[in-house]
Amino acid sequence: MADCVFCRIVSGDLPGHTVLETDDLVAFLDARPVFKGHVLLVPRTHIETLPDLPAELRDGFLAAAQRLATAAKEGLGAQGSFVAVNNTVSQSVPHLHLHVVPRTKGDGLRGFFWPRTKYAGGEAESYAARLRAVLGPDEEVG
Repeated sequence: MADCVFCRIVSGDLPGHTVLETDDLVAFLDARPVFKGHVLLVPRTHIETLPDLPAELRDGFLAAAQRLATAAKEGLGAQGSFVAVNNTVSQSVPHLHLHVVPRTKGDGLRGFFWPRTKYAGGEAESYAARLRAVLGPDEEVG
């Protein structure tokens, strides 16, 4: 979809700090992260919500989410992660996306209030590179 921000990132029409790519999925840093290293996982094809995700993509989608949650710990030193999907309500971009937010005890995140931060110049690429280093070479997930 030409007017979808995530479709435009997937196609390369908009810049994004990609950390994982497969034939079906792309993961990139959130431009307005809750915490630095916050990643969004999206299907390459325009799918609006999780219930719309075709069965043949489900296992790969979840496998990629697992890899990203592991990368947050191993690549960024997080103690864990918050993994979430909004469907329609609170879905700022109507393209299925799964959030993987690095977490540490005492980080201040409470409930579902997500304060946002910004990357300093060049910092986003550093976070993306650290996650890519843990994720390894691009390969088909699943």
